[in-house]
Amino acid sequence: MCGIVGAIALEGPIDPAIHAAIGAMTATLSHRGPDGEGVHTDEHAALGHRRLAIIDVAGGAQPMPSADGSRWIVFNGEIYNHRALRRELEATGRVFRTRSDTEAILHAWDAWGIDCVQHLEGMFAFALWDARARELFLARDRLGKKPLFWATLGGALHFASEVRALERSPAWDGALDLEALEGYLSLGYFLAPDTIYRHVRKLEPGTWLRLRRGSIEQRRYWRIERFDDIDPASFDLDELETTIGDAVRARLESEVPLGAFLSGGIDSGLVVSFMREALSEVTTASVGFDDPAHDELGAAGLTARALGTRHHPEVVVPRIEDVIDEVIGGFDEPLADSSAVPTWYVSSIARRHVTVALSGDGGDESFAGYDFRYVPHALEERVRGLLPGGSAGRLARAAAARWPRSPALPRPLRLATILDNLGGDAADAYYGDLCFLKPAETRRLLGLAPSRDPRSSPVYERVTEPYRRCPSRSAIQRACYADLQVYLSNDVLVKVDRMSMRHGLEVRCPLLDRRVIELAFRLPERLKMPRLRAKDLLKRLARRRLPAAVVGQPKRGFTAPVGEWLRGPLAPRFRDEVLGGHAFAGGVLDAARVRRSFDEHVSGALDHSHALWAVLTLEIWARRQGSNEPQRRIATDPVATPA
Repeated sequence: MCGIVGAIALEGPIDPAIHAAIGAMTATLSHRGPDGEGVHTDEHAALGHRRLAIIDVAGGAQPMPSADGSRWIVFNGEIYNHRALRRELEATGRVFRTRSDTEAILHAWDAWGIDCVQHLEGMFAFALWDARARELFLARDRLGKKPLFWATLGGALHFASEVRALERSPAWDGALDLEALEGYLSLGYFLAPDTIYRHVRKLEPGTWLRLRRGSIEQRRYWRIERFDDIDPASFDLDELETTIGDAVRARLESEVPLGAFLSGGIDSGLVVSFMREALSEVTTASVGFDDPAHDELGAAGLTARALGTRHHPEVVVPRIEDVIDEVIGGFDEPLADSSAVPTWYVSSIARRHVTVALSGDGGDESFAGYDFRYVPHALEERVRGLLPGGSAGRLARAAAARWPRSPALPRPLRLATILDNLGGDAADAYYGDLCFLKPAETRRLLGLAPSRDPRSSPVYERVTEPYRRCPSRSAIQRACYADLQVYLSNDVLVKVDRMSMRHGLEVRCPLLDRRVIELAFRLPERLKMPRLRAKDLLKRLARRRLPAAVVGQPKRGFTAPVGEWLRGPLAPRFRDEVLGGHAFAGGVLDAARVRRSFDEHVSGALDHSHALWAVLTLEIWARRQGSNEPQRRIATDPVATPA
């Protein structure tokens, strides 16, 4: 795991000031690569690399040149099939000088050009500069486990693992895209390829970018192609067990200490069970809070004892006011996922014992684990199919507009969301369920006239595009596929990468192996979620490998007591910074509504945890960036009377 950065002139020689800044740009990524630093420059390019040494510790330094010195690569990630690639490429006469997986990419480029990415199994973001051809090739792994940002600034294409490296370029332009805030407040994250910066883009997962003769070309090189084509009658659970086992074993190569995150759930437990079969000893780490609603240490301990791991559980009694700046400062832009806090802690604990940790990320999206969303979504789709024509939708929308929406209502009476969902199509319902905040509440926070039509959101089309594109007839399968493309890559994997790399820890995700993912979506709904039983296949597999008490427990998210924090230790800071006279948030949000929501939350009248955490995250991030002056309000239509 590493950090990469560079700048390539669009035409002619590179600006000498950019050339001279590559060292400072590289240094900003020292947390991603504490083991070494390297730069390469020529008349047209500047490349930088920070290294976390995992494979070929002695010989894998970067930037790495080709044998003739005409091509240079900087690479972040791990190529799990590099040994097989080496054998294949050596058979064609190519000679390797190191044992590094980085060199395998160089030779793969020589052999297959832009199609080299099709041969790589792993997590990666890399830049390959061909000085002779004046061509830059950037690529990102299929699921987006490793980040890659890019921007054209000062006549050069800049790229980096994190935006903070781009900020050290003398050509940096940090203008914010305030119109992107509606998407952030709705989802809790900025949706690729957008960022909060007007001039910075994310390279999307499964995509490459090529700069050649001053022209920039992008192309997606991977999508899931096959859905629902495995006959349930012929499917054998052994196939899934073998595929996941192969994925785990492929991720065990390391010249430094290796272990795993272990929660109380089945995903990480399954990963550890396969590790334990392959290794004589496995180190695991778990974190919990001193609050039973946010603690899984008991179940994690059961798994650790059953599998015989060297286990390191830790109960955290966090002083959130002491770590919140470190957590939020780890991101390139605001991310309103409060589980970043426990992720920060578990990464810190794991790094005391290992340098590489395997995790269970990906099981929920591929194997239908989010029952709190998928079950209602499937039931709504069945009801929708029974309703006659468009008139039923209009009636549902009309009823939703009149139904009381107070969180104080008993849960069985909170039907407004269901009626909203039935009033639109399945993609509308998927979008509404995925939203961190519902569209109407988001617009109220921004001082805009509220709308309950999800299609009014600026990110609606991009969120629902994969849902609509998925050819499966199953609403659950479409929701899983969209979650993989949207939620996983823009929230979960961003959180895990930034929080782990703040501690110089590499995280590997076997359940996001391409072969596991492709098999998962070939399995029809009746296998993955029979009778709406969430994650049934992984549970069946877990019954073979994990304690029964762990398999039978209800699913818990990796959560934090953010509501209590906002009422308690973070309340003074919220008042001072968000509700103060020089707040960034006060310039872009409806300050009166924010204040009213905060007062309701602190008093216990209503729970506004999600909205307030998103606002506080935005404010702290902006202040760290130096954007603490009030900004122009982005409202363009009248503020509605509060509902």
